[in-house]
Amino acid sequence: MSEINEEAVDNVEVDNTDAVNADAVNAEAENVSENAETVEKTTPTSFKQVEDTEPHWYVVHTYSGYENKVKADIEKTIENRKLQGQMLEVMVPLQDVVETKNGVKKTVSKKMFPGYVLVHMIKNDVTWYVVRNTRGVTGFVGPGSEPVPLTEAEMKKLGVKIPNQVIDIDVELGDYIKVVSGAWEGTDGKIKDINAGKQTVTIDVDIFGRTTSVEISLTDIEKL
Repeated sequence: MSEINEEAVDNVEVDNTDAVNADAVNAEAENVSENAETVEKTTPTSFKQVEDTEPHWYVVHTYSGYENKVKADIEKTIENRKLQGQMLEVMVPLQDVVETKNGVKKTVSKKMFPGYVLVHMIKNDVTWYVVRNTRGVTGFVGPGSEPVPLTEAEMKKLGVKIPNQVIDIDVELGDYIKVVSGAWEGTDGKIKDINAGKQTVTIDVDIFGRTTSVEISLTDIEKL
């Protein structure tokens, strides 16, 4: 996959037409039978993806102006269907732009590639189907319906963090750990969730008398 830039993104092949007008967008959105709240829990047997074993970043094409809505709907589906271990992050790439209005300069964040959303996921039938059937999505960037992962060079250009290494630590759900560095240094807790893709564990901590779940990097903990 060639390095993503604004020209290349405009010309990239997707599995639906990019040239739609406002009426077509509204009509298509109304005709989408599944959205983030009602997406089917089963995948059509007629479609089978070549599955990933590790998470990768994929580019999803959306109708212009639907980027944040698509992001929110996918994140809601991830939460509702408990897909955090397969779908790790959804991102709308932004860049800071200096604008001058009435003689005053102001820095604002704007979308780097309008009409595109990035999804960090393990590609399989379920994750493909969730993304593809989210309202406002027209398809993955790639030949036909086959998503193509971003290269490291493309990830860096888009501001996506690349982990230096995979951390191997012998912990399981229910284990007690101690936070040895970072913001929660000195805190003990019981592991209630492990995210292998993000290399984090989730524990409960007490904040102002209330129990709150927080994610801690594997680099900041040791097993008790």
